[in-house]
Amino acid sequence: MHEYGVRDVEKLLRLPRSTIRSLVEAGFVSPARGPRNAWLFSFQDLIVLRTARALAAANVPPKRIAKSIRELRRHLPESMPLSGLSISAVADHVVVKEGGSRWQADSGQYLLAFEADADGSISVIEEVNPDASAEAHFADGAALEIEDAAAAVQAYEHAVAADPMLIDAHINLGRLLHESGRHAHAERAYRRAIKACGNEPLLLYNLGVLLDDMSRKAEAMQAYEAALRLDPTMADCHYNLALLFEDLQKPKDAIRHMAQYRRLMGGKRG
Repeated sequence: MHEYGVRDVEKLLRLPRSTIRSLVEAGFVSPARGPRNAWLFSFQDLIVLRTARALAAANVPPKRIAKSIRELRRHLPESMPLSGLSISAVADHVVVKEGGSRWQADSGQYLLAFEADADGSISVIEEVNPDASAEAHFADGAALEIEDAAAAVQAYEHAVAADPMLIDAHINLGRLLHESGRHAHAERAYRRAIKACGNEPLLLYNLGVLLDDMSRKAEAMQAYEAALRLDPTMADCHYNLALLFEDLQKPKDAIRHMAQYRRLMGGKRG
């Protein structure tokens, strides 16, 4: 059943609309169409979107992602809580934990990894690739976001500590801090990210949204404009600037940015 709209996906997965659109256009999911041609996603689509995003961020090769996604779809139930699945990159494989089961997504093979405890008992453990610790922390954060935002923040903090250039971890960390109302922490996270990774458009845009929410309108406008200088195709950035110019009673600038927003969104509504 297709019952999740784009707004639902944004809320449940905490993915920006631009990322959802790029994953759809890449063919990872094929949403149905509802009223006014809006996208409608199934439960399986949500799992696939979250998985594809996390695996791409963990630098899993595209061919392996595509194969893993195909196998993952074959094994997914029609419905279950999103927290019931944990999907991560382990070495060069995609591993799914479903309840007490653990299986390799690209082959469907069930896995067991055992280690003897000090008292001689046996417990299941997670394997970690020592050469990809930052990516592993990032994948953990992506898997934890829905069920435990605080743990996800901690995972992303570990990721950026291990690799200060891992921009997606910076972005997700700042976004989660922002959403939790920790605005000062979020600003520090974004500015630290910009210092480490340079002026990346999405970092500047997210910083602008944060400053906007903090009623620091002039600084927000500067961040949005800086983002657009690097990437003029950021539709949401044009939209937010249009609203700011409207508040400042600058109708010409507001109309210009709203026109750009509508042009960029033409044919891409979902």
